[in-house]
Amino acid sequence: MPRDYPRHRRVAEQLRRELAELIRDYVKDPRLGPVTVTHVAVSRDLGWADIQVAFLADTTECEQRLAILGGAAGFLRRQLGRRMRIRTVPQLRFHYDQSLDHAQHIDQLIARARASDRQRDDED
Repeated sequence: MPRDYPRHRRVAEQLRRELAELIRDYVKDPRLGPVTVTHVAVSRDLGWADIQVAFLADTTECEQRLAILGGAAGFLRRQLGRRMRIRTVPQLRFHYDQSLDHAQHIDQLIARARASDRQRDDED
């Protein structure tokens, strides 16, 4: 019977917590701005970790910010190895998480629809 919570998922959750702290405390590039680690997916063999990040400030320079995180990946991986004490620390691949942008767009659409409904009710 397979486990309900396999090892690669437990490692992914620990990576998410540790990376959020490491990026906040140790990556000091001013071009990066505030970063949120939203999701981490780790391969079953712990060879790769795909990290979804969202930028809380201006999101126009996502590629540049992802490049900054990619450049810090070696440092972050080394720190993870020291903190987590696991034999294999996955290679880190950073990706931009568009779910926050999508949620904001949906909120704007809903607000626009409510405003038009209020305007229509006021006219009647």
